[in-house]
Amino acid sequence: MQYIHSDKAPKPVGPYSQAVKAGEFIFCSGQIGLVPETSQIIEGGVKAQTVQIFANIIEVLKAAGASLEDVVKAQIFLKDISDFAEVNKIYAEFFSDHKPARDTVEVASLPLNTLVEISITAYKSNI
Repeated sequence: MQYIHSDKAPKPVGPYSQAVKAGEFIFCSGQIGLVPETSQIIEGGVKAQTVQIFANIIEVLKAAGASLEDVVKAQIFLKDISDFAEVNKIYAEFFSDHKPARDTVEVASLPLNTLVEISITAYKSNI
């Protein structure tokens, strides 16, 4: 097992790792729309937060030697399910031809009162 860290992604806001590599799997902790340089939530609502989340995920995956093409499962947590269409549209831009398995659920609240959180699992052989 190996702990993954990228200085280009936000520092964890609790006692966990950005990601853990176990064998050929990479388990990325949930990302929220934190700007790495400021540790503040990006302004601009659910759209801006979702784009920032993907920027953060890409950096964590890169630190693990992987990319979005290696993602096999995504989990999306929404504070308001009515944001589904907007988040789904942005998600589709990042996963155009590659279609990982996915869950999307509405939750009562998210860390730092954000609107969306996304976690992913990737599989990369020979890493």
